Amino acid sequence: MANTVSAKKMTRKIAKRTAINKSRRSRMRTYIRKVEEAIASGNQTEAAAALRAAEPEMMRAAQKGIVHKNTASRKVSRLASRIKTLSA
Repeated sequence: MANTVSAKKMTRKIAKRTAINKSRRSRMRTYIRKVEEAIASGNQTEAAAALRAAEPEMMRAAQKGIVHKNTASRKVSRLASRIKTLSA
C-alpha cells in the first residue's frame, strides 16, 4: 500500500491510465472483429470498408503505446491481404 503522498498520486494516475488503455485496446479489437466478420461473410466491399475504418484506430493505438507500431502494421497488412484474396 502506498504511504507517501506522491506514491498515492502515482497509484491514482496509473489506475486512470490503465482504464484509458483498456478502453483503447477494446475499441481497437472491436474494429478488428468487424473486419474479421466481414471477411468471414465473404463480402469484399464490406470488408474493405471495415478495414478503412479499423486502420486509423489501430495506428492510433500504436501511436499511444497500446500496441507496438510493427504489430499494428502487421495486423493491417494481414487483414488487407485476406481481403484481397476474397476477390480471387
